[in-house]
Amino acid sequence: MLVISQRVSIPEHEIELSAIRAQGAGGQNVNKVSSAIHLRFDIPRSSLPEFYKQRLMALRDQRISKEGVVVIKAQQFRTQEQNREDALQRLAALIRKATVVQKARKATKPSKSARAKRMDKKTQRGRIKNLRGKVDI
Repeated sequence: MLVISQRVSIPEHEIELSAIRAQGAGGQNVNKVSSAIHLRFDIPRSSLPEFYKQRLMALRDQRISKEGVVVIKAQQFRTQEQNREDALQRLAALIRKATVVQKARKATKPSKSARAKRMDKKTQRGRIKNLRGKVDI
């Protein structure tokens, strides 16, 4: 059971985990041992609440396919158990990220004093630059 929040959790049978060989350098061990984990999670067929499904499908994340399948490859660690735990944590983080609702931005204007200060600074800077000109003797 993968716990997302107090009310939401994903049963183990909905998450497909398979062991694969890790890529990259690692000597002889990397060629013999399947230590990387390939995680697949089908959003539309999951038991997640509809709100979660909609938010996940709306996410523009390269790990989510058009069909709504989340694919995560974990190969950071040497052991299969650590990579499995890493993949599950990354899935949970992705789902949590999708459910965070952005605060609506309120349009604001700079105050009169702020505009005045800005103009004063511009004038002051202009005077400094003007003084850099040629000196007439």
